[in-house]
Amino acid sequence: MRSVMVRFGHFLFLFRDYLFPIAFLFVLLLTRPAFPFGSERGDWVMDGIGIVIALLGQGYRMLTAGCADNIRRRGHQGHIGAARVIRDGMFAHSRNPLYFGNVLIIVGFVVIANNIWWYLIVLPIFVVVYFAIILAEEEFLLQKFGSPYVEYCREVNRFLPQLRGLSQSLAQSAFDWRRAVRREYGNICSWGTMVFVMLIWERWERFGYAARKGEIHELLGFLFAVLLVYVSLRWCKNQGMLRS
Repeated sequence: MRSVMVRFGHFLFLFRDYLFPIAFLFVLLLTRPAFPFGSERGDWVMDGIGIVIALLGQGYRMLTAGCADNIRRRGHQGHIGAARVIRDGMFAHSRNPLYFGNVLIIVGFVVIANNIWWYLIVLPIFVVVYFAIILAEEEFLLQKFGSPYVEYCREVNRFLPQLRGLSQSLAQSAFDWRRAVRREYGNICSWGTMVFVMLIWERWERFGYAARKGEIHELLGFLFAVLLVYVSLRWCKNQGMLRS
């Protein structure tokens, strides 16, 4: 079973940037949002809670990217790769802090949707997907680095962050905001787009376009603003303005 999951993880790593947006749109088409406790006010509360959880996940990713150098998010030519075992910053407390941030973002999406199928199917599927990718990465790192990686695995949790010594790790790791923005702007704009699409989806499905036209237009304006932010930050990156 582990070998099957590892092979599955290698496949998912290659196509993860395409699979998640496709899966997101597919789920939106097949499900409908539900009112929590039959209350529209409760829906706003759930939306707010979901957005806060997603922000916490993205904040954790930003902290990880800004405090640790040499993170190769795309590996080598799309495949899993690493130049060294990263143990500084947030990697001193979790072996997979970026994936932990991603799962928090997905939990935020599930809370916003507040549909029973998102809780029972969507969230478990994404957890399994990340677990498979983690197993594939662990196999690669073990083969490449051997005993130093085994020692790292003994000392640091696979997923959930260890809180002991966190303040000391942050004090020893200078936060590079340019590096954090350079590496995370795409992810920020991606999940930000998904949040506004979900909010539009909720209003369209529950009330119809005519009944909530004003709100939908406002959300479309925010969606366009996210696109402008993405284009602007990509231009800054290409111009070298985000170099560390």
